[in-house]
Amino acid sequence: MTAPIGAAVSAFAQGIPMQGGGDTGARQVPVLGKSAEGGSFGDTLAKAINTVSAQQDGANSTLNAFLRGDNVELHTVMAASEEASLSLEMLIAVRDKFTDAYKSLISMQG
Repeated sequence: MTAPIGAAVSAFAQGIPMQGGGDTGARQVPVLGKSAEGGSFGDTLAKAINTVSAQQDGANSTLNAFLRGDNVELHTVMAASEEASLSLEMLIAVRDKFTDAYKSLISMQG
């Protein structure tokens, strides 16, 4: 039988190994690690905006190639357009969340 949660937390805090497989070998991985050039939030945001813009441009050029009659299949055009659309929707959602957080912060201050 395993130890209750409280005992497990207490043992973990004290560094005592638990019976029955205390360590699973899992490790935490940071979601946004430090980049080699020490990028800031603004750099990350600019990179995301540039990536979305590049996807929009790529989808547009794929569509234009299809319309010109180049050797581009319809599913390639649709996939590029959908990927660009989803990227833009995600960027808009991030902008909205950031704006809401900013408004919330401002309302707390004043």
